[in-house]
This record gives sequence, C-alpha cells and structure tokens, in this order.
Amino acid sequence: MSTKNKILDAAEQLFADKGFNGTSLREITSQAEVNLAAVNYHFGSKKELIKAVMSRYMNELSPRLESALEAVCQQQGQPSLIQVFSAFVEPLLSLNEFQENGTSNFLQLLGRGYTDSQGFLRWFLTTQYPNVISYFVDAVQKAYPELTPEDMFWRLHFTMGTIVFTMSSSDALMDIAANDFDRKMDIGEVIQQVIPYVAAGVAAPINRAD
Repeated sequence: MSTKNKILDAAEQLFADKGFNGTSLREITSQAEVNLAAVNYHFGSKKELIKAVMSRYMNELSPRLESALEAVCQQQGQPSLIQVFSAFVEPLLSLNEFQENGTSNFLQLLGRGYTDSQGFLRWFLTTQYPNVISYFVDAVQKAYPELTPEDMFWRLHFTMGTIVFTMSSSDALMDIAANDFDRKMDIGEVIQQVIPYVAAGVAAPINRAD
C-alpha cells in the first residue's frame, strides 16, 4: 500500500471514531506508521487531509447519487418523498463495495463534519459536488411543489440534523436494537428506518403566519 493511502486509511478510521477535532496529526502518523513530513508532503495540512478523506468517498458516491436523483426527477408523474429519499439507499450501500464498512464510515464522517463544526468541509462538499444538492432539491420540489425556497431551507436543515444525529450514533442504535428488541440490524436497515420519518417531516403541512 502506498504511503498516501496508508495515511488516508488511518485518518479515515480515526476521524470516524474520534471526530475531526479530537484527532491529532500525531495520532494519524502513529497509526499509519509514517512521519509528519509524509503528511505534509502528500496533503499539506490537516484541513486538506480531511478534504481528501471525504473526496475519496464522494468521488465514488456522487455519480451514482446524481443518477438516482435525476431518475426520480425525470419519472412520469409526481414522485413521493419516500421515493426521493429512497434514491439515496443504493448509492450509499454501494460504498461497502468500495471500502469495508464504507457506508457506515462515510456517514459517520459526514456527521462529524456537522457535529465538529467543520464549516470549511460543508463549503467544500457543496462547491465541489453541487449537482448532488441541485438534483436533490429538484426532486423534493417535484414531490412537494408548494414549498417555497425558505420552506425548503428549513425542512432540509431539519432533515440533515436528523440524519446526521442518527448516522453519527448508528453503532449505538444498532446495539440498542439488538439488546432491547432482539433485532440485529445493519446500516442499510438503519437508513430504511429513518427514511419514512424524514419524508413525513418534509411533507408536513405548510403553516403560513397571517
């Protein structure tokens, strides 16, 4: 394995487990068995390393997700919001073929980008992969055309909060399901659990103030 990939693999695991803020470059170099100079040579800074870890997944995910969302937008008739959110399932689960536990790792990393207040990462993802956002917004608007841009902002903000919280604690939730309900779940089933909830939230009646 190349030095660059050793650094990426170590950083990915530590970022997912401990967060971006809670992981030091020293910990990454120790786990990757490289020196700090190697990190600086390949990435230049911790921020650039974070971007590289996320890009490795987004480069795999975004084409599949764009295609799935575009198909929802182009289908005949009005799609349901369940269909819109279900378009995420196959692309997300395909990350397990790209990397062991790839789906769970990616969603935990995405959650860390919000819970660790990594504003630069959110900016990076929205500017480098704008079609994912635009296709998603288009699909939601087709499913619920009455939503104004302001409605859309709030509902997608609340949706992201729900998804980030759920996925950043997915391991704990799967343990609870196993211990309390004798139900063994994988990450795909957790995603399926959250879809009806967020779809119903986005589909809630619009309450306009007089």
